[in-house]
Parts: sequence; structure tokens; C-alpha cells
Amino acid sequence: MEVKELIAEEIENVPEPYLRELLDFIRFLETKAVAQKMDLALASESSLKEDWLKPEEDEAWKDL
Repeated sequence: MEVKELIAEEIENVPEPYLRELLDFIRFLETKAVAQKMDLALASESSLKEDWLKPEEDEAWKDL
């Protein structure tokens, strides 16, 4: 059985008052994943910035 199926089965047993908390937690995890991707992108930008700012790069991309 896949994880999604196991979670779906467990949700059937969760009392109604806890479902809102469960939804909030799922949304928190989604937000956390997006934030981690942004952090990685920002870290990459600072490490690649030196190469991007070279005159050779400007020359290579001037016709686009």
C-alpha cells in the first residue's frame, strides 16, 4: 500500500475537530517546501554571480 493510501485510511479515523489542524499542517509543509527551494535558489545565485558578471558571459548572451 502506498503512503497516500495509508494517509487516506488514517484520515477516515481522525475526529472532525482535528481535521482543521491536519489541513493546517499539510499547508505548513507545502509552504516549508517552497521556502526551502527559494533558499536553495538564493544560495545558488550568490555562488554563480561571479561567473554571470564576467565579460565573457555578456559576450555569449548578447544576441539573445
